[in-house]
Amino acid sequence: MTNPPANPAAAGLLSLVGAGPGARDLLTLRAMQRLQQADTVFYDRLVDDEVLALAPPSARRVFVGKHVGAHSWPQDKINAVIVAEALKGRRVVRLKSGDPGIFGRVAEELAAARAAGIEAEVVPGVTAACAAAAANGISLTERGVSDTLVLTTARCRAGDPLPDCTRHAKPGTTMVFYMAVRQADRLRDGLLRQGMPPTAPVTIAVDVSKPGARTLFCDLAALPQTLAQHGVVGVATIIVTYPKAQTQRLAAVP
Repeated sequence: MTNPPANPAAAGLLSLVGAGPGARDLLTLRAMQRLQQADTVFYDRLVDDEVLALAPPSARRVFVGKHVGAHSWPQDKINAVIVAEALKGRRVVRLKSGDPGIFGRVAEELAAARAAGIEAEVVPGVTAACAAAAANGISLTERGVSDTLVLTTARCRAGDPLPDCTRHAKPGTTMVFYMAVRQADRLRDGLLRQGMPPTAPVTIAVDVSKPGARTLFCDLAALPQTLAQHGVVGVATIIVTYPKAQTQRLAAVP
């Protein structure tokens, strides 16, 4: 499609939009509106085609996704192109899976826009933790079981040491791990060192809200084996609960 003509005299708008976990009907109304008004859409690898189809036919669509081991679109390049497009007076949507503010590099893109004098906004989306829990009838917090929720990741920037993503594990805590499938052994071992029982319940949500969605359940001790047995190698959300009740029963044993 031909991109709409630039209007340098008009101020552009950069909208960092959360596309949610995949299903189009989990978009917010504001996210849908920004897509329908977009002149240019820069989208990630995990954005579903049905979501992208909400942009008008005349809108330019640019894939800026990252693949593990093949980062053809480094972050500084993405920052540059979204700012350049907005400086032409266009309504630019930077479409991100999940919520832009949760492991979505939103701070860097906002900073680039502000440095260039571009008006920018963040449109929140349903993050994978909430979508996975809702799809499986799980409460991320539950009275008497879990009163603390931790969202964390087992990955980091290239060159940085791997994050200590298990350090917040305490009785009464539900932990949701993003981008952690390849670190399953380290994840299990770290949680066990924190005192989490090997029988702690684990939910593994794969491709949440998408046509191929599936959910696996296991104990913490069996996490790596369960992932391997079911061929989970890509995008999955891992939910682990360190229940209060379990801790209290263990403490009562003489």
